[in-house]
Amino acid sequence: MSDHAILLVSCPDRRGITAAISNFVSGHQGNIIHADQHIDDQSNIFFMRIEWSLDGFSIPKDLIAEEFTELADRFGMEWNLYFRDDRINAAIFVSRHLHCLYDLLYRVRGGELTCRVPVILSNHSDAAGIAEDFGIEYIVTPVTPENKAEQEVRQRQILAERGIELVVLARYHQILSPEFVDAYPNRIINIHHSFLPAFPGQNPYARAYKKGVKIIGATSHFVTAELDEGPIIEQDTVRVSHSDSLQRLKEKGSDLERVVLSRAVRWYLERKILCYNHKTVVFD
Repeated sequence: MSDHAILLVSCPDRRGITAAISNFVSGHQGNIIHADQHIDDQSNIFFMRIEWSLDGFSIPKDLIAEEFTELADRFGMEWNLYFRDDRINAAIFVSRHLHCLYDLLYRVRGGELTCRVPVILSNHSDAAGIAEDFGIEYIVTPVTPENKAEQEVRQRQILAERGIELVVLARYHQILSPEFVDAYPNRIINIHHSFLPAFPGQNPYARAYKKGVKIIGATSHFVTAELDEGPIIEQDTVRVSHSDSLQRLKEKGSDLERVVLSRAVRWYLERKILCYNHKTVVFD
C-alpha cells in the first residue's frame, strides 16, 4: 500500500480555493483518497483536509511542501503537510486510574492507534507492571508542591530525548505549568471525567450523583494554561437513572473516558483536527 500525503489548510475564504488545491493534486497525477472542507460563517475562514495517494505522484515526497508554497502564499494559507506512513512518538502520563492507559496501549498494539509509545511517565509506581507487560519504559517522577518545577524540567528533558511529539494525559492527576503547556501547543490531549463545562474540577461523579443527574459524560480536549478550558476535541454521554449506584456511575464514566480519549488520539494521529479561536474543526 502506497504512502498518503495529508494536507491541512486554513485561510480566509474566497472563490477558487478548493479548485486550486484539487488541481494541485490531480495536476501532478495524485489520486485523491479523501477530501473534507468547512467554512466558518462567523469568521469567514475556510478549512480543508485533503488526503491523496503518493503512488504515481509526480512530485518527490521531500519536495511537495516546496512546490505547494506558491499556491499557499497566493491564498494566505496556514497549512501543514503530513504523511500517513510517518509514525510519531507519543508519551502517556498517568497516575493511579489505569483504565485509559490499558485501553490506549491495547489500541496501539492492535494497530488502531498508529503511533509509537516509547515511554510512560507517572507520579506513582502503580502502572509499572503494565508498562513491563507492553515492553515500554516506565519512569516515575514523584511530584510535590516543593519539587514540581524541578520535576517538570526533568519530564520535558525525558520527552525531548525520546523525540516525543504528542503527550496524552490518561488520567494524570497533576496540573501542568504554563511553561510545560507552551512547549507543546495543541499537542497535549487530556481526558476529563465529566461533560464540560458541567461539574468541572475534582469529584464530578460524587457531585453528579448528589444532583441526581440523568446523563453523565466525558470530554477530551487540548490542554491550555487555563484548567479544563482548552479546545474540545470529543465528547460523549451515557444515560443514568436513580437506580444506578455511585459505583455504577463511575463504571459507566470509565467506559466513556476510554472511548472519548481514544477517539481524540486517533483523530490527532490521522491529522483530522484543526484548531482555531479556542475551538477545533474535526474532519470526517
